[in-house]
Amino acid sequence: MKIHLSSVFVDDQAKALRFYTEMLGFLKKTDVPVGEDRWLTVVSPEDPDGTELLLEPDGHPAVKPYKAALVEDGIPAASFAVEDVHAEFDRMRGLGVHFTQEPLEMGPDTTAVLDDTCGNLIQIVHSAQRPS
Repeated sequence: MKIHLSSVFVDDQAKALRFYTEMLGFLKKTDVPVGEDRWLTVVSPEDPDGTELLLEPDGHPAVKPYKAALVEDGIPAASFAVEDVHAEFDRMRGLGVHFTQEPLEMGPDTTAVLDDTCGNLIQIVHSAQRPS
């Protein structure tokens, strides 16, 4: 068994698509109209047939309080592996991405946390113990 699809709730799918492709570097995989929303997924350019990330509308009444609580407590909604957290931090900050946590080394892991502009905190991580 492997993970096929995961999702992150977003407050604006068009804005999320721009952020996740232009700032984070993902590729659009699927974009299908579903009523007023879209089935909109992105993938890593390093694994275009791998796990998809659904940019899911946050319209359900339970979602906004859930997202707000995570942000309030500084908890990332998702975590993405990178080769070099410091390099990605510098690259993305140069693009105007707001980080809530600068690169932090915790044993074998280095992490940083950013605001995805769509209501979520996202963590980037590199672990010296496992491949990115």
